Amino acid sequence: MSEKKYKSLKEFYPFYLSEHHNTTSRVLHFIGTGLVCLAFFTGFLFHNWHFFLTIPVLGYGFAWVGHFFFEKNKPATFQYPGYSLVSDFILFYDLLSGKQSFAVKK
Repeated sequence: MSEKKYKSLKEFYPFYLSEHHNTTSRVLHFIGTGLVCLAFFTGFLFHNWHFFLTIPVLGYGFAWVGHFFFEKNKPATFQYPGYSLVSDFILFYDLLSGKQSFAVKK
């Protein structure tokens, strides 16, 4: 059985959302992405590269806990790193703006 190959972010994002149904996982993704933004801007503002070193740990750490322990699935990052990274920020914005809910109706 071969997996679908996504050719655009627009095509990929619905799949991304389908892999993020668990409320706890969405909260963990939101926290991780928020901390990534904070670390980036803090590192930039204070010209301290140490903050940039924390970005992968914060982003992937929270997200992967969400996937492995709550979603019980494999992160899309392994197959679609670019689309997955951009989708993390889209979901963060959608959750922040209320376009998406933390609790997904099944």
